[in-house]
Amino acid sequence: MNESLNDTLVNDAHSVRWKEAWQRPDFRRIAIGGLLLVCALLAMWPWYLAKIEARNGIVLDDVVLNALPRHDVSLAVFLSLWGAALLLIYRVQKSPLMYLRFIWAYAFLFIARIISIGLTPLDPPPGLIELRDPLSNYFYGAKFITKDLFFSGHTASIYLMALCLVRPLDRWLVFIGTAIVGICVLIQRVHYTADVVAAPVFTYAVYWLADRFTRKALA
Repeated sequence: MNESLNDTLVNDAHSVRWKEAWQRPDFRRIAIGGLLLVCALLAMWPWYLAKIEARNGIVLDDVVLNALPRHDVSLAVFLSLWGAALLLIYRVQKSPLMYLRFIWAYAFLFIARIISIGLTPLDPPPGLIELRDPLSNYFYGAKFITKDLFFSGHTASIYLMALCLVRPLDRWLVFIGTAIVGICVLIQRVHYTADVVAAPVFTYAVYWLADRFTRKALA
């Protein structure tokens, strides 16, 4: 029986090189398809957020936020998130399977956020401090967005990176970065506690879905 591409990638513990994987039409199809889907979602994101920003929402009484100090910790968020992203990019260069899992999980995560934000009209916490992240904010459009709350995109994104990484040290470093980002967005009053707590739950669900999807597509 011929071994599927997915079995080859998994059995070789992420050691199959891009050149070998790219020779397979099924890999090229799913790799390009995931990237195109993410690009399409990013293209419509500013339009969607403009609609969300224009609606009225409710303000939650968050006892955890009330107990936390309030500071601008944008730099800690930026370094944690984009440091993890650089590590993932470095590892992906030698792991096409890691790329597939991340790109499709990120697409599913994007869709999950669109749905969850649409279903939960919230106004930002009192005392919000603008999060200065020029790389992330580029995809939000010119205006700083405050109502993309449930669930936290920053927390979810870095947690997804941790799940996709394979080496134990890589994962633990990014898990620590996830905790830093989650705490910092609360200190900065960018999110409610529920937004941060829910992020890993949604993220693990879409990671599981992406793993099953890529396995089936490459079988």
